Amino acid sequence: MSGPPTNMVALELTNVSKAFGGLLAVDGVSLALAAGERRAIIGPNGAGKTTLFSLISGEQAVTSGAIRLFGRDVTRAAAHRRAALGLARTYQITNLFPRLTALDNCVLAVQALSPTKFHLHRPLAGYTDHFVRARAVLESVGLGGKEQEVVRNLSHGEQRQLEIALSLARSPRLLLLDEPTAGLSPGESQLMVELLKRLDPAITILIIEHDMDVAFEVTNRITVLHYGRVVAEGLAHEVKTNPLVQEIYLGALEG
Repeated sequence: MSGPPTNMVALELTNVSKAFGGLLAVDGVSLALAAGERRAIIGPNGAGKTTLFSLISGEQAVTSGAIRLFGRDVTRAAAHRRAALGLARTYQITNLFPRLTALDNCVLAVQALSPTKFHLHRPLAGYTDHFVRARAVLESVGLGGKEQEVVRNLSHGEQRQLEIALSLARSPRLLLLDEPTAGLSPGESQLMVELLKRLDPAITILIIEHDMDVAFEVTNRITVLHYGRVVAEGLAHEVKTNPLVQEIYLGALEG
């Protein structure tokens, strides 16, 4: 598949802020992601990373500022409207149906953005194209042999893979990944890294990641948040050697 036009902006934030009472969790954040770009957002706990994701996905409303998705102003658009434009996200804590099989979870994700979700009286088994798509997505994330496994019986790493599959099932143009390696063993983390690197290059990816090595390996640009503000941005090697980043995030500087 050919990549998107290099001059297309997939996501643009302009002075986006979010206040909870007197607390400004996100403070005037501006950033732009080119189509097909891989960008990581890093920062210490409480920096506002997950809140920023919720603003981008539409799960929370901005207090001020503007959000544009593929050239369209979605600042006040509901989450499902943004999903219909091609946005998908994962969560820090897995968000799956634990008593259903991996395949059933994936089929429901395929159906979520299809008109068939309104056909309440036709059995889901009748939509063979949904199952074909779901099986292909499970195979792409390494779960082809786990289709009939009940989700609660999957390992934590496999559940993380399944969550990626559910996001891919919707054929996203922009994918938000909230700490995809959280809670994984070193071996599972490496498998996740390889999975992320195999994703279609046409998909724009914005990832929150606590593991700096993972962030540097799977993305080409880094944005650093601190107290809700962007304090640094650039290529991985530029951010890694930034004295301010070392002081507030890496703890590499001594007084």
